[in-house]
Amino acid sequence: MLSALAVFHVFAADPGELPDWVIASADSRAVAGRPFEILLVSLSAEPLPDEISVRLKGDIDERILTMQAVGPALGKQRAYSAIMPPGMSGPVALDLVGQVSSVLVLRVASKPDVIGTLTGKRAPEEEYEPPLSENDPMYFVLGARSGWTARFQLSFKYRLFDPSVGFGQQQPWLSGLYFGYTQNSIWDLSSESKAFRDTSYRPSLFWKWERTDDKTWIDAARSGIEHESNGKDGDRSRSINMLFFRPEWHWRTRNGGVFQFTPHIHTYFRKDENPDIAAYRGYVDWRARYDASGEWIATGVARIGTSGKGSLLIDFSKRTRDMRFGPVGGYLHVQYFNGYGEDILDYNVRRKPQLRIGVAIVP
Repeated sequence: MLSALAVFHVFAADPGELPDWVIASADSRAVAGRPFEILLVSLSAEPLPDEISVRLKGDIDERILTMQAVGPALGKQRAYSAIMPPGMSGPVALDLVGQVSSVLVLRVASKPDVIGTLTGKRAPEEEYEPPLSENDPMYFVLGARSGWTARFQLSFKYRLFDPSVGFGQQQPWLSGLYFGYTQNSIWDLSSESKAFRDTSYRPSLFWKWERTDDKTWIDAARSGIEHESNGKDGDRSRSINMLFFRPEWHWRTRNGGVFQFTPHIHTYFRKDENPDIAAYRGYVDWRARYDASGEWIATGVARIGTSGKGSLLIDFSKRTRDMRFGPVGGYLHVQYFNGYGEDILDYNVRRKPQLRIGVAIVP
């Protein structure tokens, strides 16, 4: 029976070595958020411990999981059990940490969302996001007003501490710390050299909090520090540092959509190269977003400077099911901008209103 279980999995994590341990499973299946078992076989003289650490590798996530023995060892084999992390799904490779072992591939199914089906809410253990995830929208759009230009944005955030292991497990508040990065570029396609007009680089460090009860008056919040600059020198150099606070309110509509209000409130503590930037940007980015169950998404961002000058950015994305970027679905993306400071270089310049059309990966 044992050989039948393990025969398909006896290949070492390091192809150059024979495994000291063989990992097997009765059916190679598991369900996220539920207990699962593996069978560990010792091919050496080492005893089977009461606790083991295994590495789980999914498509975009990697986690270390502690598994407890289920009963005593039976000769050179012993069963171990743990709960499959809620965020894992699809094919997941499992091997022993710090040991030469075979690799077991489990087919992990997502946990059925019973609470969401009955109440429209999600269970706390299912509020999981991978360590690397989207932050602001990611898109590429083209426009032809006053010559062809393109605008594109890349954005992600990285959770610094995993809540299920190490410091993140010992001090849960640390799992709310993130490093964020957003890059936005304006590309002048009508110029002779096709040069970039300007690029903004925005690294940030922030703490993210989410509500866990029905009494708190906001649904989530972020607070941290952000730097923005364009990487140029001399008269074309622009740079600001900000402290920010971003509360979030979410309202679910009857048709299943979600309306979000997420103002970005900030103060500048260094703006030597552009001391009057508050006159054009102000101290709040007023941001509202409506998500119609992922079928279409509309976002508006308004800035009103202390001088009364400001800007308006409107993004509209429509899911296009036939357009795919690898495993990621795509959106038809339309963007409209009007006002001052489409890029940080021209924060005090008002250009003609611009309409651009393109694609988005994360709207």
